[in-house]
Amino acid sequence: MKRRTFIQSSLALGAGILPRLSIGGEPFHPDSATAIDQAHTELWRRFVDEYGILVDFCDLEGKVNLPTPEECRAGKPNALGWFQPIENGAMFNGLYLDAAVNRWRSTKSREDAAKARRLMEGLLLLNSISDVKGFVGRGVSTDGRSHYPMGSDDQTGPWFIGLWRYYDSGLASDEEKDRLRRHLVETTEAIVSLGWNMPAEAPFGKRGTFEGFHFEKAVRKLFVMKLMARVTGEASWEERYRAELGVAGGELALTKRQYATGGMKYHYAPTHAWTSCVAVGALRCLWEMEEDAALKADYAAGLLASAVLAAECLPLAEKFDPSNPATFDQDWRTAMMPLWKPHTTEQEAVDLAIAQLKAFGKISPRRHSEAAFIREPSAAAWIVSLCPDTDVVKTHLPAIERLLRRYDYADLYYATFFWVESVWWRVRDIGV
Repeated sequence: MKRRTFIQSSLALGAGILPRLSIGGEPFHPDSATAIDQAHTELWRRFVDEYGILVDFCDLEGKVNLPTPEECRAGKPNALGWFQPIENGAMFNGLYLDAAVNRWRSTKSREDAAKARRLMEGLLLLNSISDVKGFVGRGVSTDGRSHYPMGSDDQTGPWFIGLWRYYDSGLASDEEKDRLRRHLVETTEAIVSLGWNMPAEAPFGKRGTFEGFHFEKAVRKLFVMKLMARVTGEASWEERYRAELGVAGGELALTKRQYATGGMKYHYAPTHAWTSCVAVGALRCLWEMEEDAALKADYAAGLLASAVLAAECLPLAEKFDPSNPATFDQDWRTAMMPLWKPHTTEQEAVDLAIAQLKAFGKISPRRHSEAAFIREPSAAAWIVSLCPDTDVVKTHLPAIERLLRRYDYADLYYATFFWVESVWWRVRDIGV
């Protein structure tokens, strides 16, 4: 069982824990611009750590209960690093660079350039903390290096997206492009050598893959191939990319191109926009890079289909009740560590983490409400904003505006509202 599978079940449990749901209600902010200013301020005040990496959660003053270097080395609370504050640094940094780059393109300010560069450097750090080539860590402990031994395709996919966004932004210097190219090439070579699996540290060896026959796997692999063709200039990568488009398989016996054209599908839970948005973000990059008109049209069709499906999640934002007294408690050790036991396989780590999540949810039910009613609709809104058909995006602008204005971002404990800033910089010129 993957983390994403059992998290979704926990959301249903969380919804049951919460005593009240506020459907509709007055927005917190008078307009979207004010809302995004607050979201941006809170992200940089509380969630971006000293190494330029987004943490998952903290208190309202920005205090973070980080795992120690010793805990990281011992795989505590679990070797996957799930459900503690440095769980998703590579994922969040990579995706948040979409907002950072677009913000800088609009403002051209030194401050915004520095912020985008800081996020990029955080991604490079996460690719430099291990002796295992191609390893992309989730985050770092207090020493700026200690980390958990397993990443995932959900971490490494956004790592590629974020570095490409920075590389292609017009902000990167020649020296930065050279460094980025070296990291991208070495990491891709390591992944390819493992059969398109993500490298992990001993005793695990690998975890997560870009190989497979459904939308998420197909698009991520195609994106990395196209990206490598762009940054290396090697014709062989373009040839491999073109050949990969026609590779067929899976239950539907479709080609990778057809999977991309069909768009996002929910396949392991009722909704999972927050993880599937990684592949949609990669598809948007493919659409931008592709020059073949027919293939570009197919990618646009995939983005449209993804936006239509994701839009169904937008009303979840209306269910977030800011007056709900559900408790937030970041003391993951008290909840999770009594269950810890030595483990040396991925499955053992997953089984342990499942039990730990249930225990953590009991002391911090606020986690469930922010995941279900902020994380999921915010990611869905970004998916909608990635659709190149602005007429389609416009039909969803009222729901997107309600979402952006609804939250008091200074009163949220999880960083998973960061997508709202990415949404804003993509839709603000078409009506919001």
